[in-house]
Amino acid sequence: MSASKSSLTALTLGAIGVVYGDIGTSVLYAVKEIFGSGHVPFTPDNIYGILSLIFWTLTVIVSIKYVVLVLRADNEGEGGLIAMLALASQAVKDKPELRRVLLSIGIFGTCLFYGDGVITPAISVLGAMEGLVVVSPQFGKYVVPLTLAVIFCLFWVQKRGTTGIGKLFGPVTLVWFAVIAALGVWHIAGNPVILWALSPHYAVMFVWDNPGIAFILLGAVVLCVTGAEALYADLGHFGKKPIRLAWFTVVMPSLTLNYFGQGALLLKNPEAVKNPFYMMAPDWALIPLVVLATMAAVIASQALITGAFSVTKQVIQLGYLPRLKVLHTSVRDTGQIYIPFVNWGLFVAIVLAVVMFKSSSNLAAAYGIAVTTDMLITTILTFFVIRHGWKYPLWLCVAATGIFFVVDFAFWASNLLKLLDGGWFPLAIGGAIFALMATWKDGRRLLNAKMRDDALDLPSFLEAVFISPPVRVEGTAVFLTSEMGSVPNALLHNLKHNKVLHANNLFVTVRNHEVPWIGLNKRLQIDSLGHDCWQVVIHYGFKNDPDVPKALQQIKGRGCVLNDMTTSYFLSRDTVVPTLGDGMAPWREKLFAQMHHNASGAADFLNLPSNSVVELGSKIEI
Repeated sequence: MSASKSSLTALTLGAIGVVYGDIGTSVLYAVKEIFGSGHVPFTPDNIYGILSLIFWTLTVIVSIKYVVLVLRADNEGEGGLIAMLALASQAVKDKPELRRVLLSIGIFGTCLFYGDGVITPAISVLGAMEGLVVVSPQFGKYVVPLTLAVIFCLFWVQKRGTTGIGKLFGPVTLVWFAVIAALGVWHIAGNPVILWALSPHYAVMFVWDNPGIAFILLGAVVLCVTGAEALYADLGHFGKKPIRLAWFTVVMPSLTLNYFGQGALLLKNPEAVKNPFYMMAPDWALIPLVVLATMAAVIASQALITGAFSVTKQVIQLGYLPRLKVLHTSVRDTGQIYIPFVNWGLFVAIVLAVVMFKSSSNLAAAYGIAVTTDMLITTILTFFVIRHGWKYPLWLCVAATGIFFVVDFAFWASNLLKLLDGGWFPLAIGGAIFALMATWKDGRRLLNAKMRDDALDLPSFLEAVFISPPVRVEGTAVFLTSEMGSVPNALLHNLKHNKVLHANNLFVTVRNHEVPWIGLNKRLQIDSLGHDCWQVVIHYGFKNDPDVPKALQQIKGRGCVLNDMTTSYFLSRDTVVPTLGDGMAPWREKLFAQMHHNASGAADFLNLPSNSVVELGSKIEI
């Protein structure tokens, strides 16, 4: 019992650090942007109305939608947009057109995650550094350079892994929440009437009296829930109970106290609107608070970077991106990975965002559109999961998701007003990545169709070969092929040039599925083709780490003996040649050919031993 309590405590502490870092730093800029917009007349009633809006936005979107409803939609214990997409596509697999539309919507939402991944570190670290201006206006010229220095250090250490420093995330973020709660309590105690804003009456009256202004302000109010998607995305790491416990016991109370403390400060001192968060602190605490806020912002950014690595790996295995170099930074935790291309691509985009926008206020205009679009997509996918997957009655599904759809749509529509002021930036990033993913998926489909058209039937080919068999040499040849039952190009080239066949031959196809995990008991499917040849299919979920040699160890005792020293892996290294005709637009075919050329080698991705791999090339026209 004590061990399980200890484990729950550790997981809850970890969830506070990783899951809630992003939403925890929103107190740095949310209230400042709402009241600093100039849209709201500075009256006590309006302050009550805005704070009530913030509190009930946190309650409806985070507490009810994500913590209560969406966390229930786990995919074998895993969460996130990819897991939800897999659930939704499986739920409507008997409706191919609908499934195709949902896949496109879900993948676009995943692409917007990268746009969010650019804005979050930029606005969080900038917002933290802007506390220096409160200390002294002379520090203003150092905000952007210091922000860039912190961000560079953050991305530079990624290759070393975060296992060690990750242990500090929970305690540091817990201190952050304790400090922001204490600041809130201090100011609320001086002006306790602000707590009347807990009543939804003030939010309703504010919207009723100022419908146009309220609609515009939703684009800023949504800043208080940025990071809510992380609740669901990190479900597999921590589980439902620790995430819920962390939210209701630490995060929600701390955020509420701080937001209401900022409101109490503004009632007393309207001039504090320049930076209400930092002006809550006494002068002696400003520098320590800037340091703590920077640490919290770095932790929030780190969680998002780690998420970008994880999502990229899942998308690759689902077949929407080419293979990229994936490095494991921990011998214990297989989830600790580092993808150099993603790391430095994010870094360049974040530097561009910081240099272009220069302040958290300017970035706030870019923030929100990606977040609210993902929230809307999650709600849509949830409907199809509970309706077609869980078979709930239609009225219940509409009631459960309809309210959230209306709320999400209102926030999304409001954020569209910021499109020209910066909202285009994350959308441009997401759109560019979506174009890459769509091109890769369509290109692979054309490539596989071309290979199928040109392929020979494997069983028939082997029967013909063994009428007059070539010389058999000792050892085992493993031929990797994307199409089960087809003759691999590597086999044809080997017979043509080397004129030999190994004693044992395995024709291996790796299949990735729209489920997070596939256990070892379902990993391998093997069929004998005769003449000491076998057709093998290896199955992986999108969160499994592909390891072909390890998977093939399961065939021992099934008639084939594998010896690491006498096993060779034959791969076809295909060169794609774009041609005129049917298929994709010429620029997309050229883009696909370049992506195919630059893809990381299959040997590394499948964890093949480098000293046992033979690559044989060929050209394929699409």
